[in-house]
Amino acid sequence: MDIHPIDPEKREAVLAALEGIERRHDVRILMACESGSRGWGFSSPDSDYDARFVYVHRQPWYLSVNERSGPDEPQRDVIELPIDDELDVSGWDLRKALRLVSKSNPTLSEWLRSPILYRGDARAIASLREAVTEFHSPLGSWWHYFNMATANHRGYLKGERVRTKKYLYVLRPLLACQWIENDPTPPPMAFEDLLDRLLPEGPVRSAIDALLEVKRRSAEVADGARIAAISDYIDTELQRRSNAAPSLPTGHGDSEALDARFRQMLREHAPE
Repeated sequence: MDIHPIDPEKREAVLAALEGIERRHDVRILMACESGSRGWGFSSPDSDYDARFVYVHRQPWYLSVNERSGPDEPQRDVIELPIDDELDVSGWDLRKALRLVSKSNPTLSEWLRSPILYRGDARAIASLREAVTEFHSPLGSWWHYFNMATANHRGYLKGERVRTKKYLYVLRPLLACQWIENDPTPPPMAFEDLLDRLLPEGPVRSAIDALLEVKRRSAEVADGARIAAISDYIDTELQRRSNAAPSLPTGHGDSEALDARFRQMLREHAPE
């Protein structure tokens, strides 16, 4: 089974949407990937497509006195298409992406590690990856994933029946925390990579594998009874981490070097 399925027609629809964005907003898209459950590896047959991208404007856009995105429009650093039943397409301006990198936001790091790349400029991607590495904060990333796991657990896994996918939305960030505790590199985006490293075998892994099989063949709204092995594992791991954050590096980067990288990327990649 392909755990990262992309229908050829949907791929073409995403690519067409990206081309339309470039024309309408006068930008150049540097990279675009799949960010949701299809990228994580546990999509359902009716899961939508979550395309995410980083784009750059012409250089004068960054130097305007009165900021604007278009005629009579306020300047924004996000482009979003209306969400329909199948496609969710949105992206960040390069400056916003690098600003979040400077705060060690793990989101761009995940995009750059997505197993599904719709399109991308190799030099731009390499430069973004270098920036992510320079500013990676294990402690900041740990808190990002721990808070995500805690919020999803509190919001969706307290009853006797739960929506199947919500187990996975707690397990993925929880395993990302475990990865960070044992490895200085950012955690992978693909859920299977986390599982194979951190839960290669045992009763909990067997229960998760069974859950994945159900998730991959069931509708997005499917729910089921509480799975004791997984619930107990999640409860134990969250409780253990709620007592104290691990001792991890905070990370540091050179803000002036990041500004220089931004200017260089504008020179190399902004539309002429």
